[in-house]
Amino acid sequence: FPELLQQRSIINRFESMLGDNSGTFLGALLTVYNNNSAFKNCDPRTILSAATMAASLRLPITPSLGYAYIIPYGKSATFQVGYKGFIQLAMRSNQYRKLNAGKVFEGQIKEIDFITGDVIRGEKISDRVIGYIAYMELINGFNKTLYMTLDEIEQHAKKYSQGYSSGKGSVWKSDFDKMAMKTVMKLLISRYGIVSIDSKFTDMARALAADQGRINPDGTVTYVDNKNDTVSIPFESSVPFETANIDDLGDNSISEESTDKT
Repeated sequence: FPELLQQRSIINRFESMLGDNSGTFLGALLTVYNNNSAFKNCDPRTILSAATMAASLRLPITPSLGYAYIIPYGKSATFQVGYKGFIQLAMRSNQYRKLNAGKVFEGQIKEIDFITGDVIRGEKISDRVIGYIAYMELINGFNKTLYMTLDEIEQHAKKYSQGYSSGKGSVWKSDFDKMAMKTVMKLLISRYGIVSIDSKFTDMARALAADQGRINPDGTVTYVDNKNDTVSIPFESSVPFETANIDDLGDNSISEESTDKT
């Protein structure tokens, strides 16, 4: 894989997307690869496709930054948008006045209006986390809140993340709070946010489609926790990586392993 990143055709592809920042991005990609031995079992094409999706969204992939991740699962690498990544994409649309997610402690929520979904606040009575909440307000005045109890978050993780269930290196295990906040924020944006074919919202639509999936050369995404669920990434211009020039890597079969789907 390190030799592959030195190919002129691959360097050119990233330069076309990132310009002068391509060298920094490819350096970060190599660091991500070297820091996790599990990548050596992955089809290099899936790593490149995930990296290209991150580059096209202009999201850094250094794990400590929390914007986007490339995660190995079996013989495939998957692309994941981080909590901060969704905030960044929302900010770029210039349509969000407020966007936030956080922990909810015991006593902080007295009641939720079953018609409007509005939260009636209470007073914190302990440091026990009982759930997670996300709030959005658009510049046109529309606002929405999404609250999920701790049990609902855990059930969601069990349903969509085999990594969570197995406990094998899952981000859910290493940073539950961050994944829980990402979950409520992503669900809030996907249900009530602006997701449109308008060019201002293209990145958000693509990120929602690609998140937690294996990016295929034809521009589709396979959600490897749901082997029958494959979608096309919106807009042909977003097709990640053309693999014709790296077919000489060999016939590496791609197993559909688990991922943290939120």
